[in-house]
Amino acid sequence: MKIKDLAMYSVVSMTLLLTTIGCDINSPAKRELQHEADSLLNVAYEAKNYEHILTLVDSLKGTGALSEGKAFYWLGYASDRTHKKRMAELYWTQGMTVMDDAKTPEDLEVYAAIASRLTGLKCTWGEYEAGLKVAIPALEHLKKYDAKMTSDYINLLIYQGCCQSRFGLSEEATNKSLEEAYQAHLDNMEKNPNAIAYRDAFVGVINICYNFLEIQDYKKAMYWIERYGKLLDAYGNLSDARPDYADKQWARYYVYRATALEGVGRKVEAAEMYQKFLQTTYSLTAEGLILGSDYLRQAGLWDDAADNLSSTERLIKEYGVDYSLQTIQEWMLKKYYVNIMAHRIDTARTVSMQIVQHLDSAITKQRRQDAIEEEAVRQKEAEMTAEKERMERQQWWTRLAAMAVLILALIIYIIVRNHMSAKLKKAHGQLKVAYDQLEETTAAKERIESDLRIASGIQMGMLPTKFPTKEERNDVQLYASLTPAKEVGGDLFDFYFRDEKLIFCIGDVSGKGVPASLFMAVTRAVFRTVSAHESMPDCIVTTMNKTIADMNRNHMFVTLFVGVLDLPTGRLHYCNAGHDAPLLVGAGVGELPCDANIPVGFRPKWKYSLQEAQIFTGTTIFLFTDGLTEAMDVAKDQFTMERVNDVAAKALSQGQQEPKQLIGQMTDAVHQFVGDAEQSDDLTMMAIQYIREQSDVLMRKNIVLANR
Repeated sequence: MKIKDLAMYSVVSMTLLLTTIGCDINSPAKRELQHEADSLLNVAYEAKNYEHILTLVDSLKGTGALSEGKAFYWLGYASDRTHKKRMAELYWTQGMTVMDDAKTPEDLEVYAAIASRLTGLKCTWGEYEAGLKVAIPALEHLKKYDAKMTSDYINLLIYQGCCQSRFGLSEEATNKSLEEAYQAHLDNMEKNPNAIAYRDAFVGVINICYNFLEIQDYKKAMYWIERYGKLLDAYGNLSDARPDYADKQWARYYVYRATALEGVGRKVEAAEMYQKFLQTTYSLTAEGLILGSDYLRQAGLWDDAADNLSSTERLIKEYGVDYSLQTIQEWMLKKYYVNIMAHRIDTARTVSMQIVQHLDSAITKQRRQDAIEEEAVRQKEAEMTAEKERMERQQWWTRLAAMAVLILALIIYIIVRNHMSAKLKKAHGQLKVAYDQLEETTAAKERIESDLRIASGIQMGMLPTKFPTKEERNDVQLYASLTPAKEVGGDLFDFYFRDEKLIFCIGDVSGKGVPASLFMAVTRAVFRTVSAHESMPDCIVTTMNKTIADMNRNHMFVTLFVGVLDLPTGRLHYCNAGHDAPLLVGAGVGELPCDANIPVGFRPKWKYSLQEAQIFTGTTIFLFTDGLTEAMDVAKDQFTMERVNDVAAKALSQGQQEPKQLIGQMTDAVHQFVGDAEQSDDLTMMAIQYIREQSDVLMRKNIVLANR
């Protein structure tokens, strides 16, 4: 072989080698594997199964489905949530090291999340200088690559500002960090005017307010508390604002403001603000009473503070925590101090006995936990060091192997040139085998697709297909539709009549595809079985939840709305288990008020609440799954609840609120909005119109009931 041929072959061989490696990393199969890994971790995250997260990461990181940085983030997060703080610090510190050269949007997002978590941990420990050493270079790196609008970036800015104020750095630097974070929250809320964006902003502003209150800088605290109040005013105007959440935030605002006013000597205004706090529902809870004690201690109202802190044991019981050093320090010592100041010697003595009783075991337990965690951290550090050395050796052997492969390839090329005809013949035979295998694979794929079509037919056949119309009944008409995102889906609806009552439900199983469809079939079967013996929706849902939760091994869940409509009177009893609130389309368009219950399948002992409402003649109850509000167009914009209300209002104004007409208009509007985008979630809608004529006496009676 000539030297020129050898040189050309070397270049071609190396190019092919690098191309093969690059395609493997960025192949569709690898991206699909990474997507599945993210989905598994998110399911465990939503279920708060932190031990499962640790197991998943250990299983996935060796397959290449999880990047090294993302693995360290989840390991640190799960360790933090299971109170292994030092282990979390180790993982996040290592994650910062491996993500130091992050440049792509996905890597920068992971980098920001790790930096935010690690800085927050340092602040919790009071290590403000160490927190700044993490936050400052991380922010500079994120700014360099224009990754400045994530929530973790904003959190980093807030942590940096709080650390600067605690560490005694310049006021100008502190204000700059906090103002930039606040402006970023405002920009995010303007771009996404929803409750989630506002709640993110609340968390940030609360951290700032608490920081300045804790260091007794009441002037700055007042400045940020004012901003907190303005955000709360704006939050109340959102369509998806939660009244219970708003009540809690207003309660916190009143206590913060009262404390700051007391701190600057404006005692009368502080007392007035505390009175407003007492008018909130949250102030009656154990957590609210302890929050209120912050102002009472500041104002020197020791008797009232002692009364509030008498709820400490109730809070410990509600939270299900033991008497740890943190519990004793944060709650029990505070309770002891205020009782001493209130001259309640007997109570203070009782509290001191409780502290003494639990302190020794708490110290022993903490030391044991620290020792265990210290040993675990030491072992993990040793493992990481060994892994690093192994990787370095592997890289060295890889380079050596690459050179060997290149030399071997040159030798093979010389041999192959002399046996080209034989190789071509062999390749022809291999091609025939590959073709036969392709035919077998195609046939297998067609069988799977056929099975899925059959499964889809079976699933759809389980749902009602005959709907009552006004020609068939004089009291109610009903229509429903279900469009799965895949061949099979996890949405469901059902209804039937019994004893002049319409019993109905609609639900949405977590996830999609075959697992969701099986869970849907079980849920529908359990609904039919339980509702045959129970007459009230809360009892139906409570029994269903216990049955499903007891056999739920995969941490799946289903949001569910169950209703029982009394046809002679139009009285609706219902129970909502984490599902979207239905719309009432009649005299106007509005949401049916729903309590905040958890989805079915989480906690077998959860007691669901019962609600009732009066449905007047001509009113349509419109129920749907989140596949309607979260339907996305090609730009990933969602259909939103606002558009649902607009379509319902348009149908009402045109006199087309009958079930089939309303669902038809809603379907047309969604299809027009989505356009060519692929359907992202199952879409289910059900509409029930009450059409029975009511007597004047019954109407008056119903109006009285409805106004109660």
